[in-house]
Amino acid sequence: MTTVGGTRRFKDAQDYLEHFIVQEQIDKYLPGGKHFIDDALINRELEKARSAPPDPARVREIVARSTATRETLPAADVATLLQVTDPDLLEEMRAAADAIKHAVYDNRIVVFAPLYMSNPCVNGCTYCGFRSGNSRQQRRILTMDELREEIDVVAGRIGHKRIIAVYGEHPDTSTDYIAETIRTAYAHTCKAPKTGAPAGIRRVNVNAAPLPVEDLRVLHDVGIGTFQVFQETYHRPTYEKLHPAWSVKGNYDWRTTCFHRCMEAGVDDVGLGALFGLYDWQYEVMALVLHAHDLERWFGIGPHTISFPRLEPASGTRVPEESPYLIDDDTFKRILVVTRLAVPYTGMIVTCRERPESRNACLSAGMTQLDASSNIAIKGYSDSCKVSDQAEDRQQFMLADNRSLEEVVRYMAGRGIITSFCTAGYRCGRTGGCIMDALKTGREGKFCKINAVLTFREWLDDFASPETVAACEPLIRKELDGIKEWLPKFYPTVMKQYEATCNGSRDLFF
Repeated sequence: MTTVGGTRRFKDAQDYLEHFIVQEQIDKYLPGGKHFIDDALINRELEKARSAPPDPARVREIVARSTATRETLPAADVATLLQVTDPDLLEEMRAAADAIKHAVYDNRIVVFAPLYMSNPCVNGCTYCGFRSGNSRQQRRILTMDELREEIDVVAGRIGHKRIIAVYGEHPDTSTDYIAETIRTAYAHTCKAPKTGAPAGIRRVNVNAAPLPVEDLRVLHDVGIGTFQVFQETYHRPTYEKLHPAWSVKGNYDWRTTCFHRCMEAGVDDVGLGALFGLYDWQYEVMALVLHAHDLERWFGIGPHTISFPRLEPASGTRVPEESPYLIDDDTFKRILVVTRLAVPYTGMIVTCRERPESRNACLSAGMTQLDASSNIAIKGYSDSCKVSDQAEDRQQFMLADNRSLEEVVRYMAGRGIITSFCTAGYRCGRTGGCIMDALKTGREGKFCKINAVLTFREWLDDFASPETVAACEPLIRKELDGIKEWLPKFYPTVMKQYEATCNGSRDLFF
């Protein structure tokens, strides 16, 4: 191991396995050795809540408090909400979750594309197609030229403005490589097919292995968006069973303290997630909330997003089919509803792992972000250019929703939902604590509604088919009328930017 420019470099995978974790950066956030994922507390509160059917009056009081304060709920309240099974009471909770979502984020759904950069991995996660030793995977690391080819499809043909860049954990694709891909993604521009207007990626979020503070500072300096790490399962015994002790990922404490190091490094937009189907779903929801509480305790900032991946088939493993903790669609929707009530301000992501019917149902359960036209094979976009193509030996798991972005946009427009390609808030400095305050008060939703209209107009003119444009024009007109009603003095300024966008200007925002 050597240190170059503030980051450590490793001679091979074994060197990485032996020296990557920095123990003092774990200990700092576990004072006295006590972990914030308090297993005893979770089990005690769940047992208490399960001892009798939840009192409807108490449930309604919890929901009302969440709606009024938009603050993270205490563990006991979350445990109570998790026990609700009465259909009428569940519907009240869903309606409240949807109302909170609209109050915080308005009627927008943000869209993005996953872009897988590499699949070599030093870990041995038993449920994952990327795991070390899976001979059925074709290992590949994108070159910068190959990354540009991927962006030519993602940004230049489909029209996405933001990506989630995904990396296997390996010394060859650690901090230096991640930083280079971020710089390359931001720098590369292409032309929109209908207008020839400049197109490109404006926001690079990252899903990667936990990093030390020094490495996270490097990524902060190159303009990383949200840093996303899924805990997979918060239940320590299950975690240790699924993640071999010899692997870096086998260190539970290193992974769970990752976001504390992010905040310390200035990366203040972080994305939590649990892989539902590995352990009891109620335990996982409780743990996600405790994780949010601890970030708030240390830094005053909770998670920017929470994701809800569900186990899907992957190459060389039967765990996704044989786990005793698999959940059905109704339970999945309950998870979203309770999480929206428990962490009212957070963004909530449901990906193409889910079937179209499941994702459609989640649109009224608190969801705020989804992907579309997704291809998660390494170099999948430029090799196939077909949404329906899946290459099991080149991807981490199998997708269940193969709809194109246009199909999703038209469906949402039919439900009165505007598709947002906006990335303005991040470039205006509305991140971390700033955006948390704005989200809780509803101010951010108003800014984002205007920017959503501008970027939607952009995408319709640059990429959409005549059918899609015709389906979405009534929604655009309705949104502009709404802006005129609640911002009458600012409306002329908004229309000036809107008309400039119609006339070919791009990337205008407030």
